[in-house]
This record gives sequence, structure tokens and C-alpha cells, in this order.
Amino acid sequence: MKVISTNIGHPTPIVWNGKQTTTGIFKSPITEPLLLEAESVAKDTIADRRVHGGIFKACYLFSTDHYPYWKEKYPHLEWNWGMFGENLTIEGLDEAQLKIGSIYKLGTALVQITQPREPCFKLGIRFESQEILKEFIEHGFPGTYIRILEVGQVSTGDKMELVEESKSSLTTQAFYRLLFSKEKNQEHLKLAIANDALPPGKRERLEKWL
Repeated sequence: MKVISTNIGHPTPIVWNGKQTTTGIFKSPITEPLLLEAESVAKDTIADRRVHGGIFKACYLFSTDHYPYWKEKYPHLEWNWGMFGENLTIEGLDEAQLKIGSIYKLGTALVQITQPREPCFKLGIRFESQEILKEFIEHGFPGTYIRILEVGQVSTGDKMELVEESKSSLTTQAFYRLLFSKEKNQEHLKLAIANDALPPGKRERLEKWL
């Protein structure tokens, strides 16, 4: 896997349900490295820290592999890397193979795969259609957040190299489908609840489905 683009967002005012707020989802490529800090990306905008940033959502990764699919569905948009609000656009990132809890070297940082991105209305604003929320869930390739185990810098061209594979077989894609399915896969539920790379609160909420 290889870093194709490093992306930063600036505060952008938006209106939702008649109320003005801000978002950091409008990200665009930069030429300098990103500094991955313990709970966020340095100089990036996090408008709502209740749902973004923090230990389990310090940085968001999305794959170049899925850009052609979305470009075909939304050809009227002005396309560039960072369209999905990702800090790092990664070539070869495959959610069907990426295991939650696996540890990677990413630039000079050491990171751990945590949880997939769950779309909210701000993605709909970015794509000028709230229909993308349903489409994004159905497509099943949500990218992933990472935990920063060792602070470091990431530059375009850096490799994302496996250091330690998770002992759990639960992939990012399987967990994503688990979150949105009405009939919960019991084996996947057990794997998720036992995986400490996932936030404790999320694991606790899943226990009711057992």
C-alpha cells in the first residue's frame, strides 16, 4: 500500500436544517508531510470532536481504488484527492483484507487499524446529495480510521507496511456490514466485542445483539 495524497481541511461554514455549523470534510491535497499526533492530524480541522478525532479516530484513510466508482456516479463534482474527507489517500487499501487491530508502519508513524467510517450528513453536503449515505453503506468500502501508537510524519509516496497482523479475523468490511445489518452475524459480534482496537463504548453497545 502506498500514500498517494496527504490532505488537510479548513473550517467550512455550512447550513443544515436551518442552522449554521462548520465542517472539516472539505479536504484538499497538500505538498508537505502530515504529522500524525496522538488524537488528531496536526493542522487539520475537526469541527465536531464528539464524532471525529480522539484515540480511535485520530486519522482517516480512504482508498484510491474506489475513486473511479464514485466519479462515475457523481461526474458533475470537481474531483480531487480528499473528496471523502480522508487525511490520507492510499493506493491498494482493501477493507475486505484489512483486519481490525493490525499494526502498520506508515511513514515514521506506527498505527493500528480501528474502525470504519460511518457516513453522516456532512458527506451528503460534500457530494451535494444525501443519497450518498445509503449508497456509501451499500457499497461496503468505507475506508478506516487509525489509532496512533507512535507519533510520526507521513509523506506522499510513503509505504504502509504491515508490522503485526491482528489475531482477530474480523476485517474492516465485515465489521462495517455488521454495524448496518439488521440480522447481526453472531460470530462477528463476538469478534468485535473481544477486539480492544475498537472503542469500548461501541463494543458495549454491540453486546445487546448477542
